[in-house]
Amino acid sequence: MSTEAALSWRDDNQSLTVSLGDVEIATYTYDATDEQRESPRPFFHPLRTTAGETVTAYRPWDHVWHKGIAWSLPHFGDDNFWGGPSYRRGKDYTWLPNNGSMRHGRVIEAVLDGGAFRFAHTLGWWTQAGKHVVDETRTIRITPGPDAAWTLVFETEMTNVSGGDIHIGSPTTEGRENAGYGGLFWRGPREFTGGRIVGPGGASGEALRGTRGPWLAFVGQHDDTCRFSTVLIADATTNAQHPPEWFARSEPFACFGPAPFFSTEVTFAAGETMVNRYAVVIADGDSDQERLDHLATLAGETLQRKVAADRTRA
Repeated sequence: MSTEAALSWRDDNQSLTVSLGDVEIATYTYDATDEQRESPRPFFHPLRTTAGETVTAYRPWDHVWHKGIAWSLPHFGDDNFWGGPSYRRGKDYTWLPNNGSMRHGRVIEAVLDGGAFRFAHTLGWWTQAGKHVVDETRTIRITPGPDAAWTLVFETEMTNVSGGDIHIGSPTTEGRENAGYGGLFWRGPREFTGGRIVGPGGASGEALRGTRGPWLAFVGQHDDTCRFSTVLIADATTNAQHPPEWFARSEPFACFGPAPFFSTEVTFAAGETMVNRYAVVIADGDSDQERLDHLATLAGETLQRKVAADRTRA
């Protein structure tokens, strides 16, 4: 364990937990051992506000392959790195022997730097049939912030090592209307059902599903304490599909995330490296439009600092 400022962490060689003061705000399982049909992959759960409220769900009964926040791609060529059944045109959802896994390789670094915690590791993506298709370097950075909030910057750098082009899409590109999920996906706790989906300019509700924007947020209320929490995700301006389309639901459960392959397949060429970066803000309390705009600005500034830090290290 190491400490600096208010942050500390511990690592059990399968997952790491970051604390802010006495509150464990984030656990990242980087070496997942889930069932193959759930597409084993790293995930964040639990994530908590600085007040200790949990804002993620793990293996909910309706979709046991939903794991907190996870980088998950349901239509990666013919393979499924999302978990569960695969949607096929004219056949609805079908269980197929195509649930791939993202396997942890090695830890590159785990360090406190300037009051933030940074962790990087390598991953190999393997199909269920045993083919190695992607090498990935993944970096996370956790930064305490103002306004009773903290920020997680998530970056994935994937290289196609399959030897062929891979077409990345979604159930929508396969024919299911307005179901373009896939990417950095958040599943909220059960009590967030019926909560508020809010975007830039005051736009709100499930009508935002499939629309483009630089950020999106979800405000939910907790059982027991009756307190509110806010989750906001911002897309980096350097991402190829920026601003992305968004997948979001409030009913029958809370979930959302940027979906860069929502309505159009993207060709991931053999040997190509694809980089996607996001900022996730976890904030205590309810949020009106003014506060959401402030949190979105905070997310954008954090992403820019990440870029500047990368250039300095380079």
